[in-house]
Formats: sequence, structure tokens, C-alpha cells
Amino acid sequence: MSPEPRNIYGVTKLSAEHLCRLYHLQHGLPVVVLRTARFFPEADDMAHAIEQSDANTKANELLFRRLMVEDAAQAHVAALEKAPELGFDTFIICAPTPFQPEDCEALIRDAPSVVARYFPEFPALYARKGWTMFSSIDRIYDASRARDRLGFACRTSFADVLAALAAEDPA
Repeated sequence: MSPEPRNIYGVTKLSAEHLCRLYHLQHGLPVVVLRTARFFPEADDMAHAIEQSDANTKANELLFRRLMVEDAAQAHVAALEKAPELGFDTFIICAPTPFQPEDCEALIRDAPSVVARYFPEFPALYARKGWTMFSSIDRIYDASRARDRLGFACRTSFADVLAALAAEDPA
């Protein structure tokens, strides 16, 4: 389900997508819209309101609303290659989420418990690093349509973060 825009920024992005679709319909120009999750390297503009460190925040977000810059670039290449065949289409580009629709209510109440069901090693690895999981996750970006129709899936996921943490010297 696509949520409605929450602010003027979201409204203008959606309006631009509609204009691109209209141009495609009227002139036949292939257009592929990529709704990319967060991939910026700088700290979140709300970092002052987040108790996790920047690296911890970005790791957490790979579960539901982040991708690596390399994956963002590859998604654009895939869109360019597939645009003539697709005509017009819109895709969410994000690291693959492990979550299912039935997890949503529990993610809002107690995200760490849900994450631990999918990644039992995460609490110990995070504790060793001094990291924490967000207490609540209120949205999940689902990139499965990009995988299925665009033929693109991000290479980096939350599991890769955990593998890197496991490989670090515990000392």
C-alpha cells in the first residue's frame, strides 16, 4: 500500500511523477521513476532526535528504508536499460526487508523483538558494538516489485551489516 504524502515535499514528488506519466502518455517517452530509500552518506537531518549513532542508525535503516549508494547507482542503470520495455513505471528501491505484513503491529510496539526473530544473532552483535535497535518501526519500504518487474535487487542488506559486525575483532 502506498501511503499518502505527509507534507509539501511528498506532494511535490508525487506531482512530478504524475507529470512524467502524463508526458509518457502524450509523447511516448519511456520514464521509470525510482523512489529511492535513504542512501545519503551524511548524517540524518534529524540526528539530534535519534539516540543511536549515525552508523547504528544507518545499519538499523537497512531493515526497512535504506540502501547503499552503490545499489542506488545500479538501480538507475537497471532503469535506463529497462525503460524502453516498461514505458512508464514506478519502483521503490531499498535494501530487501525481512519483514512481512503480519509483522507491522509488532514492529510498532517492539521492533527489537521482531528483528531478533529474523536475526537471532543481532542482539549480541549489537551489544558488543554498543548499538541499539529502534524501539519502533512505523514504515517498511518493499522493493519486491523492483525485483520482479525491473529485475533489480540491492546487493547489500541488514544481514551484511551483521556479518561485518561478526567479523570484527571482539577485543
